[in-house]
Amino acid sequence: MAPKPIVKSHFGTERDKFDVYLNLDNGGGKIRGAWLRENDAARPLFEAAFQLFPDMGVTTVTLRNTSGTDRLSFDDAGLPGFQFIQDPLGLGTITHHSAADTYARVVPEDLMQATAVIASLVADFANQEQMFPRKSF
Repeated sequence: MAPKPIVKSHFGTERDKFDVYLNLDNGGGKIRGAWLRENDAARPLFEAAFQLFPDMGVTTVTLRNTSGTDRLSFDDAGLPGFQFIQDPLGLGTITHHSAADTYARVVPEDLMQATAVIASLVADFANQEQMFPRKSF
């Protein structure tokens, strides 16, 4: 018997209280945009939010999918979950998720850029009058 997905079981009865999940999990590289995984209703919100950051290189909003990230559980449960597009900085090499994946490899400027982008989006999305749009199935 397959394990019950944690996100689906936790938010199954409280879907109306959940707004949006933003995931930064592809290493320490700068944010360049967001994968919307076919949630076209979210496009205008990300495009508007990213207008603050063109000088930081945050410009891409794509409906395409990316695999293997923690936000998939949210998306699969019908809740809006998004992965940021990042500079790779060795993602997929022997350092990723290994003992060599340490703070010593973090690029401080990239971490500051990502922090500014995420903090801005969290504040912006949290202050929207409507709940974050769900993907149409």
